[in-house]
Amino acid sequence: MSGETLLEARAIDIAYSRRSRRGDDPRIVRDVEFSVRPGEVLALVGESGSGKTTVARAIVGLVRFDGEMRFGPARTSLSGHRSHELRRQIQMVFQDPRSSLNPRMTVEAIVREAWRTHPVARPEGDLRSETVRLLDRVGLPESVLDRRPGQLSGGQCQRVSIARALALKPRLIVCDEAVSALDVSVQAQILRLLLDLKESFGISLLFITHDLGVVRQIADAVAVMEKGEIVEQGGTEAIFTSPQHPYTRALLGAALDLRVDDATPTAPVSEGMHE
Repeated sequence: MSGETLLEARAIDIAYSRRSRRGDDPRIVRDVEFSVRPGEVLALVGESGSGKTTVARAIVGLVRFDGEMRFGPARTSLSGHRSHELRRQIQMVFQDPRSSLNPRMTVEAIVREAWRTHPVARPEGDLRSETVRLLDRVGLPESVLDRRPGQLSGGQCQRVSIARALALKPRLIVCDEAVSALDVSVQAQILRLLLDLKESFGISLLFITHDLGVVRQIADAVAVMEKGEIVEQGGTEAIFTSPQHPYTRALLGAALDLRVDDATPTAPVSEGMHE
């Protein structure tokens, strides 16, 4: 792994079962290889069931894998036991913002729980003030501090999830379909927020999605997954303008058809907060 690579995955295999009753290959992810550079947004794209979320969960330590996955300039292995420091540096923002937050906790408690779990990231000074500052950074007012997830919109819950991840000063945030459950106008706001945070803090993003429209807005590079394998990867513009694999061309064609079908006149949507 070069000094300019943050995350490197080589020959990654993942199987939920070691044996198949029909004698089929039990692997749901096969020989996957990719890398993420510091400050880069890599989009991992594919249809439902392609294995992209399974790869994401392996990166954050929720799924076991075979192969080699290394992180940071020290080339620290992500297999086996992970230190608190390593887990702090890789955070995840999940698809459903409501189910990923404890419904019994206030927003302030959710953010402070991250610092309790990883004391090394705990800021100096008054924690409530630091929480307010962090919420402001993700576009939330101080008034949400004492609210619970059930009292917030989906977009606001996702901002809380991002704040919780950001509280730990990660180097990589894995976004698993992080905007797919949100209204289109709110999606755009969250994407702009993620890009702003990436630039401000030098964070890398691994963005898991099936939405090619989102990919073109946010990604520097793209890896396309089909049936557990990466079939094509490269720079975003190259993938969109000159796709090489038939599956990539089919995905792009389907996305174009969908945009044409949806191109009917609608009432304009204002740019204000609709959360």
